[in-house]
Amino acid sequence: MNTNLAPMHEKLFGEYWVLWYAISNSYSVNSPEFKLLLDSYLASSTQDDFLATLSDDVSNIDKVQISEALLKYLEDCNRPTSTQNKLLVPLDSSKRHISKHYNFGDKTVQIYFDSELVLKTIHPAISQYCIENYKEVHTTFDIYLENDELCLFMDEQLISCVPKKDYHHIQGKFIMQLLCTLHNKTEHDWIGTLHGSTITDGESSILFVGKSGKGKSTLCALLASNGFDLLADDVSPILSENEQIYYNPSAISIKKGAFDILQPIVNNFETLPVVNFNKSKGNLKYVPCVKPKKDHYPCRSIILVNYTPNSKTKLEDISVKEILETIIEDSWLSPNPKHAEQFLNWLKDVKLYQLTYSDTASVSAEISELFKGLNKLY
Repeated sequence: MNTNLAPMHEKLFGEYWVLWYAISNSYSVNSPEFKLLLDSYLASSTQDDFLATLSDDVSNIDKVQISEALLKYLEDCNRPTSTQNKLLVPLDSSKRHISKHYNFGDKTVQIYFDSELVLKTIHPAISQYCIENYKEVHTTFDIYLENDELCLFMDEQLISCVPKKDYHHIQGKFIMQLLCTLHNKTEHDWIGTLHGSTITDGESSILFVGKSGKGKSTLCALLASNGFDLLADDVSPILSENEQIYYNPSAISIKKGAFDILQPIVNNFETLPVVNFNKSKGNLKYVPCVKPKKDHYPCRSIILVNYTPNSKTKLEDISVKEILETIIEDSWLSPNPKHAEQFLNWLKDVKLYQLTYSDTASVSAEISELFKGLNKLY
């Protein structure tokens, strides 16, 4: 068979196998039964050899269909993602309609936006760092729409260009490039940026993930008001060198549905400006948080957040399949085979849970106990 289609990395997580395909930089989660069939298919020299490995109880027609289904699966998993043929496209400086400057300690960054709408993808989350007076600009970004695609440039070099509906990817790439500037790293130093929010207790960290509206940012705001520190909201970057999650200076984005929950808990919440980005997001407020004592912490757990009104607080084990299905779609993961292997090993080492909650007091106590337990394990 065509072994060029075989996955480069594979890892068993409980009852599921996670496979990584280099050509497409994609991850696939499969049952042991499917993995056994796939291994047999890839190990066979010809289709007839593979068919001969199947049970005699399976009809010849079904055997052929199984073989064809496996080939289609492999072809789909190895379908290259759209390459960025636009990397040599020059910057269109005529789109520099709005200019903002931001100071992060000893680094000042300038960002040009082409419209108020595009500005809202980045500025509200870092507005607390916006300054009027500056001496030197270390890095310049340009973000603008071109033919319904959102483009990100750094120092006049195109970093990424994606359909505007995938603005999460631009936010992630921007944060990664910002961190490269702040920490003197390059894009090749990172395993990726995960779509999730990370909280630290000063010793380790927990990554909270979940579909939009499931309450992960609200939970992080609650925890940040109860003795924990926000390490990263929405975009959590992992460095290859130490496999730790790094500080993302963005504020926590809070949807309107959580305003009443947070107003009595978060200081000066009512004075924070309301931002309307798009219809799907609705009204948002961005809650700035105190920077943790360190820039990076090891991640000990990933928690799928499931806010459910009037529910009891419940923390339970969850499968890697449910975790990956939640985080992969809006995350950026490095195509480097070394980083893909690191990601799988890192994922294997963290504890995976689902958290159902509605009560703010009990959920803070639950996370506090979890941190204590995790810190004892590592």
